[in-house]
Formats: sequence, C-alpha cells, structure tokens
Amino acid sequence: MGEREAKTALFHEFARIGHALASGKRLELLNLLVQAERSVDALASATNVSISLASSHLQKLKHANLVSTRRAGTKIYYQLADDNVTALFHLIRTVAHQRLPEAETARAAYHGPDVDQVTREELLRRAEAGEVLVIDVRPPEEYAAGHIPGALGIPLDELPARLDDLPKDQDIVAYCRGAYCVLAHHAVRLLTQHGRRAQRLTDGMLEWRVAELPIAS
Repeated sequence: MGEREAKTALFHEFARIGHALASGKRLELLNLLVQAERSVDALASATNVSISLASSHLQKLKHANLVSTRRAGTKIYYQLADDNVTALFHLIRTVAHQRLPEAETARAAYHGPDVDQVTREELLRRAEAGEVLVIDVRPPEEYAAGHIPGALGIPLDELPARLDDLPKDQDIVAYCRGAYCVLAHHAVRLLTQHGRRAQRLTDGMLEWRVAELPIAS
C-alpha cells in the first residue's frame, strides 16, 4: 500500500466515528448511556422506538467501538466504551450550540420559559456551606449509577408526592442529566408553584463527569 492509499485508509477510519454519530436517535441513546447502562428494551422505551430499531442503532455504535455490552440472563445491557466517548458527546453538543443557531432555537422550544438557575461553581460553594438542599430528579437507575455527593434522589414523577419531605425554609437546587435536560426545569416550576425557593443547576451530570468532579454511587 502506497502512502496516499494509507492516508486515505487512515481518514476512512476516522470517518467511521462520524458515521456512527450521524443520527439524532443514536446521539439520544448516547445521552442516556452517559447516565447509566441500560438494556435494549429500556433504551427503546426511553427513546420511543421499537426494540428492533433501537438494536440496529446500538449495533452501529458498537461497530464503531463507542459502546460495549454485557449479558445478564436473556438481556443485553449497553454502556459507553469509556470516558472519552462521554467527552466526545459533550463536545458535539458544545460545538453544535456554538455554531448552529438552530440548536439554540430548538433548545428554547424544548425547555420553554427558563427558570432561576445556579452555576456549578456557585452550587459547590453553597452546598459546602450547607446553604442548599440538592435534589437529583433523574430516574432511580441513573441516580444509583452516579450522583452529586449529598444529593437527594427524587425522580421527577415522584416529586409531587414527596413535597412534604422537602423543607420550606431552605433553598433547593435541582439537577438532571445535563444542560439540555428538561427534567430540572419541570422540577423547579413544580417546587416554585408549591412555595419552595428552587433553582436548577445550569448543567448536570454529564458536565459534572466531564469536569471530573466527585461522584457518589
């Protein structure tokens, strides 16, 4: 193989990663796998596609070595291959937000009116001082896989029934999967409607992981 052919082959291998990521649905699957490993049927349900279509998308990600699998009985569980894939997914979102005005338009339509928010740095300072109660409103399996130390796990669908468990005289900060996750927005609106002082973390677990901050599990 000549030098030109070798170079072409090299860039072809790079392109395999781009090809594997060239689907909004596959990026949505990665968004879930950043949080915790999941079975094929759970991923299909969470992304509102058939099991066969979810499996097809996952196989494309696996062929590019972006995800790995394990078997437990009759179920196949998927997880991200390593932390570099997490960082890559985060960078894709960052570049899209910076370069594509349409991405911001889509985000605003998805989130609706914004709510009060707090930065990660401010949250760390206030949490250390005991000034806030931090709640994680992701599904239980995501909380169990890794959460901000000290955060109380209250899935969004359980929050209405657990309002009485939350103090009325303390600020509450809710977080979810990341900067583009809508769960914390819904949580803050609900808490505010019921007289709680609530804010959302501007980002979430994805950015927390990328920043290599402590994680409890």
